[in-house]
Amino acid sequence: MVATTIGIIGNGPPLYPDFSRYEQEVDFWIAADRGALTLLENGIEIDLAIGDFDSITEEEKEFVRNHVKQFNEYPAEKDETDLELALIHALKKEPERLYLFGVTGGRLDHEMINIQLLYTIAQNGVRGVIVDQSNIVELYQPGSYVVERNNSYPNISFIPFSSTIKGLTLSDFYYPLADATVSWGSTLCISNRLIGNSGTFSFTQGILLLIKSRDTIPR
Repeated sequence: MVATTIGIIGNGPPLYPDFSRYEQEVDFWIAADRGALTLLENGIEIDLAIGDFDSITEEEKEFVRNHVKQFNEYPAEKDETDLELALIHALKKEPERLYLFGVTGGRLDHEMINIQLLYTIAQNGVRGVIVDQSNIVELYQPGSYVVERNNSYPNISFIPFSSTIKGLTLSDFYYPLADATVSWGSTLCISNRLIGNSGTFSFTQGILLLIKSRDTIPR
């Protein structure tokens, strides 16, 4: 099966977006550990459930096993996290895009390494996108890009992933920028917004994170 877009859901807390927005776009769904229950609860058919499944009961595990197309169980003592195992399988399919859900909002160590996985994804020539209830996160390397307005996530921030970003230029943003250098710890590019339906950003050196966000909606 050719999977142009793969969705992976991790074992994070219930900060998931409306999956119906992505269900038609995703060709192949992979669930890591307890993420399988989340997808099944949302009525989404799982192509692969993977992990050690140590965060669910034996009854829940059997339920998952009986409701997925493929079930890969690993021992709890292993070098990779469940999410990384899911990512390895996803990259073997050579998709164009990978959506990551359920990978933020819990333990800080897990969240930070999960964001760093965007770099691994990019190194494989795949566009990686982290999505949760309040944020959309993508990683970019030097170049020129168009960013479209998303009224559900109106705030746009540019955060250095590498120690320094050089030549950062923002056009058609409320706070424009021209050939700027932005380093770790700078708040210069936090909470910007588009003026119209789209804008452009470019930079010549470094790696940055683009984060579209909104205020948390009470559940």
